[in-house]
Amino acid sequence: MREKHLNTMEEKDREIQSHIEQMARGQDIRGVRIAHNIRVLGKLFDMAVARFPQFGALSGPRLGILLRLYMEAEHGDPQGVNPSALGRFQDVKKNTISALLKSLEEAGLIERAPHPTDGRASLVRITPTGKELVRSTAPLRFQYMTELTSSLSTAEKDDLIRLLTKLHHSLSGRVDSHHCGENHRSLPSEE
Repeated sequence: MREKHLNTMEEKDREIQSHIEQMARGQDIRGVRIAHNIRVLGKLFDMAVARFPQFGALSGPRLGILLRLYMEAEHGDPQGVNPSALGRFQDVKKNTISALLKSLEEAGLIERAPHPTDGRASLVRITPTGKELVRSTAPLRFQYMTELTSSLSTAEKDDLIRLLTKLHHSLSGRVDSHHCGENHRSLPSEE
């Protein structure tokens, strides 16, 4: 059954690729294919994590926020992050980030503090409880992500990481030049 599903997916991919090639009128479509696959894979990873019961309420965007705040506390700005910047990082609207932050704050995983120079603004930072939750659940999350990528060999994973990191740096440079002041941090790469 799984093989039939894969064949159907491959046939559909070929059909879509043919349609895109016709629309492109001779233009190279590999960039579109890369972007499409990255988007789809991101959504599939999010869905897989959301359906893994051991992660509980910390799946998806809440985890992304906590990880971002954890990395900021450890390697960036320990004072915190502007809620609007978190919304852009999560690619969600203001009301959505507000609801996510409220639930994390009610759980005692994050806290808000006044902005040191702008009295109208606040900063969000991870609490010691939030840090401990990130640290204590990390091994299980890493193991699960390794299982999700187990169809790739170690060499293939290393190649993919290298290529995605290269693309990330290239795109960040282009985006940063258009959005001055926006900081695009990521996890350190293994080089």
